[in-house]
Formats: sequence, structure tokens, C-alpha cells
Amino acid sequence: MSARIIDGKGAAAALRAKVAVEVAGYRAATGRAPGLAVVLVGEDPASAVYVRSKGKATLEAGMLSFEHKLPAEISEGKLIDLINELNSDPAVDGILVQLPLPDHIDPNQVILAIDPDKDVDGFHPINAGRLAIGLTGFTPCTPLGCLKLLKAELGDLSGKNAVVIGRSNIVGKPMAMLLLAEHCTVTIAHSRTRDLPEVVRAADIVVAAVGRAGMVKGDWLKPGATVIDVGINRVAGEGGNSHLAGDVDFASASQIAGAITPVPGGVGPMTIACLIRNTLVSAARRDGFELPEDL
Repeated sequence: MSARIIDGKGAAAALRAKVAVEVAGYRAATGRAPGLAVVLVGEDPASAVYVRSKGKATLEAGMLSFEHKLPAEISEGKLIDLINELNSDPAVDGILVQLPLPDHIDPNQVILAIDPDKDVDGFHPINAGRLAIGLTGFTPCTPLGCLKLLKAELGDLSGKNAVVIGRSNIVGKPMAMLLLAEHCTVTIAHSRTRDLPEVVRAADIVVAAVGRAGMVKGDWLKPGATVIDVGINRVAGEGGNSHLAGDVDFASASQIAGAITPVPGGVGPMTIACLIRNTLVSAARRDGFELPEDL
């Protein structure tokens, strides 16, 4: 058996197109465009690539993009001062501070400084709490993108056994909350889970988000399982070359799974699409503009 490839690029393009249509309607109704402010501290090459991609997607959707590139040596206080300015700026609907930050800046303090109603990354404790108890808030973009891919592939998720491998605040924990809300039976697994392969074999849905290249092998999977690979790991190859690999051993897993996301081209594009979606949602909430429930 060879698994169906879940096309994250295609799904993301469709979501971005849908957002663009709704942005046009929003602009016609309100006379303004939603605005996303992205803050980059330092010169991390991977972060710079992400910021450029986010800015491009924002503009293509008809939104305003505000990029703030700050030196790595900026103080935590100065960074928080900028966030406070963005919190009070009526042109800004969403604020994203690109992680990781330099070691001298506490990311928790930075996240706490962002207005929860502009926290389109969904990292603020208030939004985490809203998600946990089923209230309206912002969901982190990567788990939201994973859920959209799962629902497009499987439809109703009720009653499915789901295993989330990874317990981060950014992916693992919110992913589990989203799956619970879809009436899945959810297990959160991690590096200290006893007999992890056996736990994974019970799953109809596997979401791998541990940051270890090729960790999940094909023989860990239940035949026909749907596998969402969140990992993005740079792996050294021959001759000094390198390539991106997921947390799932794609070659073996694709022979057992029913459907699987590739790396790259799976979850990554959906993360950016969900970011611009969240920015539009933020703007719409501020102005009482109604959006489709399935956006």
C-alpha cells in the first residue's frame, strides 16, 4: 500500500484565496485593510525566510504588512515598548514576534506583552486558556493548519483515536485541545512515554511534533492511519549538502499509512495561510464583520 499524499501547498493556496475574497469584502465594508505586524529580532536566516514568506502572503491577500527588523542586541524593554505601540495602533490587527529570540530576551515576557486580541499566533496564556475551555480566542497557526488538513482528509473526526507526539505549548498541547474539541480520544506522547511505538500503533491519527528527524518509523503505525508530520529538521547529507526531513520516516511510513503529509510541502504552507486567516479574523472581530464559519 502507498499512502495518499496530503497536499499542504494546495490546501494552503485554497485557504489563502478564500481569505483574499473575504478581505476584499471586509475592505469594501469598512474602508480599511487588515494589518499584520511582524517583528524580527536579529539575523537568524531561517527566521528571516519565514518573515519574508509571511509578508508576501499578507500582501497577496490584500492586507497591510508592517515589518519591524530589530538588532539582536536590543533590550527586552525596548522590544516590549515596540509591542505596546503596536497594541495601541489601530492599523494593526495582528502582532507576531518571530521566535526564537536572542538569549537575553525572555520569550514569555514578550508573549505576555502582546494584546491577546491581537495575538494571532495564539501563544498568549489567555488564548491558551480560551482554547482549553472552549471559548473564542486565537489558535496557534500550526495546529490549526494540521486540523484543517485532517478534516479535509477525513471529514468528521469524532471517535478517532489520536496520538500527538510532542507536548510543546506551540504545537503539541494546542493540537491535543483541538482534537478533543473534535471529539477524538487523544493521547499526548513524548520522549518519556513508555513503549512509544505501541502507543502510536493504536492511533487512527498521528501528529508528530518532536523535532527529531525520522523518529516515527513505518512499523510504529496502524495500517491506514493518517499521519501529520509537523517536523522540519535539516539533515546533513553527502558532500556537505543538507535536506529537510520530518519527524516521520517518510519512506517506511508511506507504505503503511493511509495518508501522510510530506516535508516540505505539508504543514508548513498551512501555518502561513492560517496566520493571515487569523489576522482577518482579528480585524473582523474588532469591526463586527461577519465571516464564514468554515474559514
